[in-house]
Amino acid sequence: MTEYLIPTKEAEASFVEKRSEFIGHVAVVEREEEARAFIDAVKKHHYDARHNCWCYRLREGGVERYSDDAEPQGTAGQPMLGVFQREEVTNVVCVVTRYFGGILLGAGGLVRAYTQGAKIALDAAGISVVRRWIEVAARCPYSFFERVKLEVEGCGGVLGESEYAADVTVRALLPEGAVEPFRARLTELMAASAPLEILGEAYKAVPRAKR
Repeated sequence: MTEYLIPTKEAEASFVEKRSEFIGHVAVVEREEEARAFIDAVKKHHYDARHNCWCYRLREGGVERYSDDAEPQGTAGQPMLGVFQREEVTNVVCVVTRYFGGILLGAGGLVRAYTQGAKIALDAAGISVVRRWIEVAARCPYSFFERVKLEVEGCGGVLGESEYAADVTVRALLPEGAVEPFRARLTELMAASAPLEILGEAYKAVPRAKR
């Protein structure tokens, strides 16, 4: 199965622009009913806000929807959706709530504000990679510990817990197809056959390292 990106968790973040408060909310969803339920819940919670603009993007069927919720057309929902399109994040719903502060922002200001609202909420949620992972354990001398960790990250892997004994055992999740290149790099690094144990495999979401 091909890999794809989703938010790591539900999250929210806020900022103030010219006395208007913008609150971005992001959640993971798989179906339109879930997305609509999340939007309705945010609207109910922020019933006294001037606007609750929203968008969602689903992997199944390539569904994309958005609403400006009475903001000028094209200034809210579509710019928010653009954040997730650029980041290639799917199975996501986002609502940006605006409490109007009395100062008009203009079309350009609204686009920037709603874009920022979606972006900071996504940053708070984090991004996870959904794919088939191979769990491995690599044993190495302490002098190679930091380099082995860099090699894991360099091949798109995710570090797990390390075990400390006479040597260090680095546990990691590697993408399919990266195991043998990783083994070869370890062998080259340590000028010897590198002990690499395959612990298992799983198809799941794993948080991506922050860039």
